[in-house]
Amino acid sequence: MKKNTEKCALVTGGTSGIGYELAKLFAKDGYDLVIVARDENELSQTAEELKQQFAVHVTTLAKDLFKTETSQEIYDEVKAKGLHVNVLVNNAGQGEYGFFEEVDIQRHLDIIQLNVVAPVYLTKLFLKDMIAAGEGKILNLASIVSKTPTPLIGVYSATKAFMYSFSQSLRNEVKEKNITVTALLPGATDTDFFNKAGMLNTIEYHENANGDPADVAKDGYEALMKGEDHVVSGLKNKIMAAQANVMPDPLQTKNMREKHMRNIDGTEGKEGASESEGMRQAASNPTRDDGEARKPDTGRDSSAR
Repeated sequence: MKKNTEKCALVTGGTSGIGYELAKLFAKDGYDLVIVARDENELSQTAEELKQQFAVHVTTLAKDLFKTETSQEIYDEVKAKGLHVNVLVNNAGQGEYGFFEEVDIQRHLDIIQLNVVAPVYLTKLFLKDMIAAGEGKILNLASIVSKTPTPLIGVYSATKAFMYSFSQSLRNEVKEKNITVTALLPGATDTDFFNKAGMLNTIEYHENANGDPADVAKDGYEALMKGEDHVVSGLKNKIMAAQANVMPDPLQTKNMREKHMRNIDGTEGKEGASESEGMRQAASNPTRDDGEARKPDTGRDSSAR
């Protein structure tokens, strides 16, 4: 396959989950990479893997996107290195399980910063360069909950609704400038998202979190390359999205709370979720209660659902 030697993709959260799988797809097609995550060791490990396997150039940036100033720092360092980003992938994201009133306000503000402020800031900076160059692609990680209000992770689902709406609006604005914006809407995926969100005791984790991040990444990558406006990854999630288009919001919300967001013991919220703190360590367990093998927790940084 011919290498795209002058193409460069920047992926946030590029050392784990969907972001890591997307980075591999770009590298396979010959894109040089800028991968952003917090853990320098994981960045170095991932960069070495990608270089050895795909013979591409990989730039690593150890950055904390929970900080507002980080987006500008990323842009400035990329420019200082003489790199032009053709593709921006806003992948990094987290959530937090629990009733709104019981989750620490700073945690919620951090989630909004990571899931909304950082991608908007990065898009603002890199889009201007894409417009000047006359081409570019942006992939934003939304979620199936972009279309479905979701109690007990309400702030997270709201951030993903924002990212979906933002992607569609921006796409319309830049459609005459040879730039495409694509939103990727995965469902529950087997990443470290549930561990970080404190959701290892929920029905959603035990019964639904079996989506393969490699499959999700493939769906997103193909949609991005085709210039599509969005893609819902997985048949079950496509059905859920279709139902969301016709089902009244109150009924959707009731369904999400009862069938997805309760703890497996029937309780709701952090009290039930924390009754067995060992559940938070289950990411390193080889199996879930259903006996399905889990991918081992490698300790890789940011994941997205």
